[in-house]
Amino acid sequence: MRQRRGSLLTPGVEDGPPVNPTRVALIGANGHGRWHRRVIGPLHDAGRLRLAALVDPRPIEAEPAAPVPPGTRIFTDHREMLAEVAPEVVVICTPPHTHLRIAGDAVAAGADLLLEKPPVLCSAEHDELEAALSAAGRVAQVGFQALGSAALSALTDAVTAGRLGTVTGIATVAAWQRPDAYYARAPWAGRRLLDGRPVLDGALANPLAHAVMQCLAVAEAVAGRPVVPVGIEVERYRVRPIEVDDTAVLRVRTAHGPPIVAAVTLAGEDFVPGEVIVTGSVGRAVLEYPTDRLSLPGDAAPAEVPGRRGLLENLLAHRADPGVPLIAPLARTAPFTAVLTALQVAPEPTLLGGGLVDPVGTGPQRVLRIRGVNAVLRRAAERGELPSESGVEWAVPPWRVTVESGARGGGSPRRSSQPAAG
Repeated sequence: MRQRRGSLLTPGVEDGPPVNPTRVALIGANGHGRWHRRVIGPLHDAGRLRLAALVDPRPIEAEPAAPVPPGTRIFTDHREMLAEVAPEVVVICTPPHTHLRIAGDAVAAGADLLLEKPPVLCSAEHDELEAALSAAGRVAQVGFQALGSAALSALTDAVTAGRLGTVTGIATVAAWQRPDAYYARAPWAGRRLLDGRPVLDGALANPLAHAVMQCLAVAEAVAGRPVVPVGIEVERYRVRPIEVDDTAVLRVRTAHGPPIVAAVTLAGEDFVPGEVIVTGSVGRAVLEYPTDRLSLPGDAAPAEVPGRRGLLENLLAHRADPGVPLIAPLARTAPFTAVLTALQVAPEPTLLGGGLVDPVGTGPQRVLRIRGVNAVLRRAAERGELPSESGVEWAVPPWRVTVESGARGGGSPRRSSQPAAG
């Protein structure tokens, strides 16, 4: 028998495990699914849930930090698992283009969801999943785990309390590096389409989606209401023969509040983990969202704000008491899905090369770096300008979309301009 790893009870819940712990299944147990297994393991050991099943088409990889508990059933087909196990909560960690189908199957089987980001790939899919959840009386939490950060709450509290004055700009900057091996990790990696279905495995849609969502959460606090995108502008670039962006600058104009700018790359010179920059009439705040380091007006230096609420624990608490709000309900992610909808109809990213791009290393771990890209992205975030507006030589005009918004803050492209460039 494995040792208990300590109680992870949600505040307000009576001490001690429930008599009948929630049956949880994980679909997509390998790869990033191992991270979910490390989250589920302590909750299983504490009696908060029972890991009833793991699903993956490949043999289950060993995870020393979260061994598979005795009695956990293993499946290669999620539909077979749903029929035989009838889990109450399903965690879905599969390729993005499979989310809608698997989520629909799980909801029809009576399960609530923890659905990895991006939840779906366009606003029409978002509406379809929302309708399925409503009809079945089920809920979905989306895997934007940084939304559970105490540091983000401290930032939004400062915004609503007026510590920054009138907020005039919200932006994020991040510079990561991804090696050749990253794009060989799966058949859908770096793809726009696979078997005729959208995949959108680009920097904005997948690895740096958290940066975009953090900005949308701040915009929600600034406006005091759900974010409604009305216009999206994006410049997208790539340094490899992939179908999606590895470098992008996005500007979202909203019905209420200042524009949002996201300037990100997977071909950075120096590592920038991810900053959310909020500029106001009397001060500026910077949140390094992966580390929860926050600097507010008047602070001498950034300081870590500890504490994150786990999304799975929050979902369990919501199931026990619907008065406990979900941290990342599907409806809250509708503006993010509106961005993905615009990316679906955007032209192919511009290929950068020649003397602008430096290869570093060899073999599967080779990375490509765009010369000067960190300064370009930093300037975009600081000024709210797209690279083409600030005279960057390799920049191309942006793709622009006017968004026809729905009541939940989502939308679909209504008018676009700027033909494919590069």
